[in-house]
Amino acid sequence: MSGSDVQLEEILIHTIAGMLEGLRHVAVGASSPVPGAAALLARARSGGGTRVSVLGSEDHNFFSDGGKELFDCAGQGRIDAFFLSGAQIDGKANINLVSIGDPDLPKARFPGSFGSGYLYYVVPRVILFRLEHTKRTLVEKVDFISAPGFSDPNVYRPGGPFAMITDRCLFDVDKARQRFVLKSVHPGESVESIAENTGFAYDVPAEVPTTPLPDAETLALMRGRIAGEIAEIYPGFAKRVFGLERAA
Repeated sequence: MSGSDVQLEEILIHTIAGMLEGLRHVAVGASSPVPGAAALLARARSGGGTRVSVLGSEDHNFFSDGGKELFDCAGQGRIDAFFLSGAQIDGKANINLVSIGDPDLPKARFPGSFGSGYLYYVVPRVILFRLEHTKRTLVEKVDFISAPGFSDPNVYRPGGPFAMITDRCLFDVDKARQRFVLKSVHPGESVESIAENTGFAYDVPAEVPTTPLPDAETLALMRGRIAGEIAEIYPGFAKRVFGLERAA
């Protein structure tokens, strides 16, 4: 199977699903079709061992009270993984969901932090996700910290960043050094292209592999069952990526 047969979204879904293996409960927020599909793929491969809650879904949502119940479950330690993004993300895994520039005279404003700061502290495996990997979005220092990546040693914090995946590569997180580590580059990218498009410093191992492609069995599962399940929440995404028209 060649890389040209596989779409970027399918590589991302496959890669994220691999980070969710063996977890009890994965929650996915709004406007997150790729993480949502990845969580559904992880559930399908778990044989029922992984519970998935995708906000906005009627068919795949454990919660009955939306965000309130999400926060309650997270605080009780009943959510193992969640996804966060930001208009900016920096090398300390801080995210910015508020504004660009001077907060008093911002160049741009965004929806706001919502529960990101809280969830970042209490969910053990937070996967950062950004589909625009440029120096504009991955910056040396965010203009506003909506949610800090790391805390002082005297702060009780069971949650925090586990990895960051973008449209160009996958980063691991070295929590001891509070620093990203380049784990793999997606097909068509290189160590050099990642450096050219990243605004913060990170570690680069001697050998950086290409992100693995999903095998034929996984692709069939994604393009069949998972496409049908994610179409309930994101019909436009299912049509664009998988060519699936959701029945009325």
